[in-house]
Amino acid sequence: MLKESFPALNPSEQKAARFTLDFPEQMVQMTVSELAEASGSSQSAIIRLCKTLRLKGYQELKLCVAGDLQGSSMNGDEYKEINPDSDVRTVAASVSNNTIFSINETLKVLDMSKLQSAIDLIEKAQRIDFYGSGASQLVAQDAQVKFMRINKASTAYADNHLQLTSAVTLTSDDVAVAFSNSGETLQTVECIKAAKQSGAKTIGITRYGNSTLSQLVDVHIGTVSAESDVRSAATSSRIVQLNLVDIIYLTVAGHQYDTSLKYLNRSLNAIKKSFRVK
Repeated sequence: MLKESFPALNPSEQKAARFTLDFPEQMVQMTVSELAEASGSSQSAIIRLCKTLRLKGYQELKLCVAGDLQGSSMNGDEYKEINPDSDVRTVAASVSNNTIFSINETLKVLDMSKLQSAIDLIEKAQRIDFYGSGASQLVAQDAQVKFMRINKASTAYADNHLQLTSAVTLTSDDVAVAFSNSGETLQTVECIKAAKQSGAKTIGITRYGNSTLSQLVDVHIGTVSAESDVRSAATSSRIVQLNLVDIIYLTVAGHQYDTSLKYLNRSLNAIKKSFRVK
């Protein structure tokens, strides 16, 4: 939570957060005044930091840090950078461990009430628009395919112009869902703005913490990924988004089990008949 929220913190809060990230073993032994002095921050900034993280106070922050320290020492599941000398076995282990780490960390910070709100909106929606650019657009396509199979009208256009055109045609009966790990992708933000102006409800799935997109949407779901900002491509962040899509999709399908099963069987039979080798 500290890592994902860090860019959105003010400078005084960042000082306390940076000390906690760099010296967690020392931090859990400190009072709030000791942390303020050691980090060059202030007690009021540390209290604001706790509120930003949706914690009840400094003691809860210390408990969270202590719990993470214990889990890390037991599991050895810290993010490991890949280096040029890694062999295939090392790369396979690193990528897999980073993905598992990201999914588990996301579950820790996942706000179930917000997740339920997103599910409720999607269940009631007449039409669902899924927006995303780059790797996030692949997640949008995956979501569109899944919900189409249970007869939920949806779009996931790859072209940003078509995404925006679709957004302006939404109504108050519809929902727009945006995927952006940074929460700052211009095209995706503009689509959500247009969807809101059309009266649609909006959902954003981004990295944990404040961002332009998280502030715009009606329901924000934060994720954690074991990736640096400088990367060759979206890896664990994409998998975390796909995992959330599966959670939402399976919950919606389960709530309308008989109807979902009927349409799933229809699509499966049609694909088998037309595209499978006999």
